[in-house]
Amino acid sequence: MPIRFKTLVGIILGLSMIRIGSDHLIRPEIFDSIVPNYLGFPRFWTIASGVLEIILGIGIILPVYRQSTARYFTFFLVCVYLANLNMWLNDVPFNGTLLSLKGHIIRLFAQLILICIGLWLAGIIGKKTKKTKSMA
Repeated sequence: MPIRFKTLVGIILGLSMIRIGSDHLIRPEIFDSIVPNYLGFPRFWTIASGVLEIILGIGIILPVYRQSTARYFTFFLVCVYLANLNMWLNDVPFNGTLLSLKGHIIRLFAQLILICIGLWLAGIIGKKTKKTKSMA
């Protein structure tokens, strides 16, 4: 039986999230510096986001949980963009590298694409309507 495209996307995205979340736990020092100062306790936020990324990654991989997990994943992406915005506005290097304006814009678009994928996996966008089903 061929694998569905949504399942393939869920597996790839889920494994990526697990890998990124693990990185937060293995090398937290590279993520601590991008936590906005107003949140305080950067190590807490680094570890907490890493754990959440692992949990969300597992949920997105498992078809039975994918749709509901994708909703949380999408909200999570909106929240963690604060760290990326902090990097952009305050010229904070990530792992010793300062991004250029172009780099920050690319990162923003990548985040927006991931948010759209999350909304699609959640079934919020990309639903087939009765009209599009009858046309097919």
